[in-house]
Amino acid sequence: VITWIGNGADVLMERALTWARQERATLRKTMGKPPVDDDIPAEEQVRILRKLFDRYYSEVAEEGTFLFPHVADTLGALQAKGLPLGLVTNKPTPFVAPLLEALDIAKYFSVVIGGDDVQNKKPHPDPLLLVAERMGIAPQEMLFVGDSRNDIQAAKAAGCPSVGLTYGYNYGEAIDLSQPDVIYQSINDLLPALGLPHSENQESKND
Repeated sequence: VITWIGNGADVLMERALTWARQERATLRKTMGKPPVDDDIPAEEQVRILRKLFDRYYSEVAEEGTFLFPHVADTLGALQAKGLPLGLVTNKPTPFVAPLLEALDIAKYFSVVIGGDDVQNKKPHPDPLLLVAERMGIAPQEMLFVGDSRNDIQAAKAAGCPSVGLTYGYNYGEAIDLSQPDVIYQSINDLLPALGLPHSENQESKND
């Protein structure tokens, strides 16, 4: 399931349905039964499943969600330096603000773009271009930090430099395969490059 994550909820639903259909076909073949056609069109199945997903996710989104070490300290240091910060995620928009508030990092971002705010999600450049537009800067002036193939591909397509982090969901791939401009083991490794002290304060994971 981890490899299904990263392209937004609708794509997640499509991948789940594709897997379920394949499993059903394999099971029926094993039992010597012929394949069956779906009575409900694929698009309608995705719509129904997305509705059920949203209902369930709204109840459990904050469970098991945590910050990686040094994230809050690094965001605070960057904000204190006067750097505007934006966040781009393929996660459904209605769930983004509550999660940021629960993690106590909403205060750091002046622009937040969720998966429902643009027609084309990462790895398409549209979300990053929208952030640049709302910040009033050129894409080339924006540094995009991410931990997945989709992040780095979106940055390249938008024309902005990228930093790849070595943790997170990335389809089981090493981030260097996506060829970001810089690779860091931890987000606070970014601070010395910007003339800020390297934070050594270990953050605990949030429940």
